[in-house]
Amino acid sequence: MPASALFILDLKGKSLISRDYRGDVDMGVIDKFLPMVLDMEEEGNTSPILIQEKSTFVYIKHNNLYLVATTIKNANVALIFQFLHRVVEVFQEYFREIEEESIRDNFVLIYELLDEVMDFGYPQTTESKILKEYITQEGHRLELTPHIPAAVTNAVSWRKEGIKYRKNEVFLDVIESVNLLVSKSGQVLLSEIVGSVKMKVKLTGMPELRLGLNDKVLFEQTGRNRSKAVELEDVKFHQCVRLSRFDNDRTISFVPPDGEFELMSYRLNTQVKPLIWIESHIERHSHSRVEYLIKAKGQFKRRSTANNVEIVIPVPADADSPRFKSTAGISKYHPESSTLVWTIKAFPGGREYVLRAHFGLPSVQSVNEEGRPPIKVKFEIPYFTTSGIQVRYLKIIEKSGYQALPWVRYITQNGDYQLRTS
Repeated sequence: MPASALFILDLKGKSLISRDYRGDVDMGVIDKFLPMVLDMEEEGNTSPILIQEKSTFVYIKHNNLYLVATTIKNANVALIFQFLHRVVEVFQEYFREIEEESIRDNFVLIYELLDEVMDFGYPQTTESKILKEYITQEGHRLELTPHIPAAVTNAVSWRKEGIKYRKNEVFLDVIESVNLLVSKSGQVLLSEIVGSVKMKVKLTGMPELRLGLNDKVLFEQTGRNRSKAVELEDVKFHQCVRLSRFDNDRTISFVPPDGEFELMSYRLNTQVKPLIWIESHIERHSHSRVEYLIKAKGQFKRRSTANNVEIVIPVPADADSPRFKSTAGISKYHPESSTLVWTIKAFPGGREYVLRAHFGLPSVQSVNEEGRPPIKVKFEIPYFTTSGIQVRYLKIIEKSGYQALPWVRYITQNGDYQLRTS
């Protein structure tokens, strides 16, 4: 890295907490930080990295606080940013909200944590599960247990030794959210898939896991059939993954934390066929009534079923006397949010359903066709992924050679899924 010092400042630039790790920077240099930030904001510029003579400030803003790292070295700035965000996460594990008041109330605890998460400017363990084993808090007091867990000095800081389970199991969920924006004319304006691989690990000992996906880059390297391969973009891994191994041969190899965690995330900016397509015909009779004809079609595989589908249709704020008729599901008017919610518990792929709705309108209200909010759709499709990603294998290797059961599940759900009506 390395970082020379860490500061926590209030919005006026006053130092609430500071920790000098290397002794190679003047701690008074922090007084120049806030004036530089304010000068840049006045000029209409912002930057998370500021340079003052020999010192470099790398900072993030959280609520009403600045977390600032200083360095005079040619530092890895990306690593410093990651470290600052991890510090925020650790603080949240200990005292939830990070505000100026909570920093003042817990300064003893914070100094102890800062001593553990960094040594001589280099990050150490930042896993709250490990830290909580020997740094505990009761009210505003800090208690220390006399021993230090082996995981702190072990190369695998995110997993302690001696874990035992009577039944060894691994649960792996591939969850994809579809973000979609469709114009009134039916043109897809924005579409992307945001995916994550989440795990729940209940394994004895210190196992090594190897996960294989239908990765396009791997298939190209090995000359295999690429028809069902997926090109993963913007991939981010949990710190347990051996990145050098992935870069070399695309193998996802790791010693997992115990319990639940997110192994990886990815994003695909790709043209997505709308999974649930909505056609809307809205006819408004001035000073009288408004009528809706909504058609919903499942444009995914027929053997799949979307569960708990909610189609949220905006209606005029002054609507009254609702009447509904649909070929499936239940419709309910929510006057507090000016919406009609059409709920379909099970929506098979390839099926089409129709909703007709009628609302009365006060005669004094003017017609306003512009600026109508979009229709929003919520859904969850189990055993299905939009990208086509597949888990080819999940191997569990442990020196005792026990047998373990891996369970894999796929889920596709809505993200920000909107269809404009005006």
